[in-house]
Amino acid sequence: MSKDAQKPLDLTLKLLPSISGVDEQIWDGLANPAPQTANPFLRWAFLHALEETGCVGGQSGWQSLHVLAQTANGKIVGAAPLYLKSHSQGEYVFDHAWANAYEQAGGQYYPKLQSAVPFTPVPGPRLLSADPAVQRALANGMQAAAHEIGASSVHVTFASDRDADTLCAQGFTRRMDVQYHFLNADYEDYEGFLTSLSSRKRKNLRKERLQAQNGVEIVHLSGDEITPVHWDAFFEFYQDTGRRKWGQPYLNREFFEEIHRTMKQDILLIMARTDGHWVAGALNFIGGDALYGRYWGCVLQKPGLHFELCYHQAIEAAIARGLTRVEAGAQGEHKIARGYVPVRTHSAHWFADSGLHTAVDDYLARERQMVEQDVIALDELTPFRKGAQGLSLRDTGE
Repeated sequence: MSKDAQKPLDLTLKLLPSISGVDEQIWDGLANPAPQTANPFLRWAFLHALEETGCVGGQSGWQSLHVLAQTANGKIVGAAPLYLKSHSQGEYVFDHAWANAYEQAGGQYYPKLQSAVPFTPVPGPRLLSADPAVQRALANGMQAAAHEIGASSVHVTFASDRDADTLCAQGFTRRMDVQYHFLNADYEDYEGFLTSLSSRKRKNLRKERLQAQNGVEIVHLSGDEITPVHWDAFFEFYQDTGRRKWGQPYLNREFFEEIHRTMKQDILLIMARTDGHWVAGALNFIGGDALYGRYWGCVLQKPGLHFELCYHQAIEAAIARGLTRVEAGAQGEHKIARGYVPVRTHSAHWFADSGLHTAVDDYLARERQMVEQDVIALDELTPFRKGAQGLSLRDTGE
């Protein structure tokens, strides 16, 4: 970005082709200033692992262009994870229809700029600064970068509610969607959670868990408890799921080695085995106030095992650790019956072509109305006894 791209507070914005161009402690101080709400996916170590192992960069279609905001004396006061993209894969906020329509009309949709954590549909801050003026500068800087590079658009996905508000005030348009999170109402244990459910739902979950656990040993592993044997088994599960869901897994074996080296204390691996052989596993990341379910896979098809490892065991782990919630990934209305409630998520989008921007803005206004109606309807399906749970219909804001 040119040096004359000055912003309020006499800021200069700089684009980095690798996160290694910024000190780890500086980045983490901006991304996670409060340990009690730390988001592991915004850590320098996680984003660096993606770059270091080739999951991002090269021929992946994700080229790092992270934004730094610096004062006149060179102090870094803000940042944003940013990528130049040549496709729309690995984002979980789908814009393929916009791309097709624009290109059919004679436009060029790619490359585009994406502010996100690659392959990770976890809400969190994207404008990494506590100063509203710096946040606005970062938003404007991404727009300026799109003009300078020749990108069609800027997409900030799974943004915090605060950041979505800031971005929309700077000319972005808001998109809303729904995820399903378990919200911990200070339960003492999993049985305490079950008592908040209706009798029929409670009975169904107990039956489902007994069936899944029959003949299966389930273990929770974190830190040094995780060995290369566990990672080898889990990677096999991950590859199988990836091939079936999106054709080619996004992450390689080296990535898991790297995050083990740098983030093993932030990892909870829930593994299942029968007759001494690992048959299924679910990978979770531990945040300051949340457990984040990310990947699952198996080599044994057993009724209820997916629900057991990914949802029931995650709830048990979150309650035991005193975490406020479990975020179990994108989509999946089947999570509702297992105690997960609908939660709004936000993204923000800006297009250099004013005609395309107006068309998408009109569409998203109608889509938001439908999503609001869906959230209200979905909230009626939660399994809780009347009056026993009042934490649903939440935003993901800070």
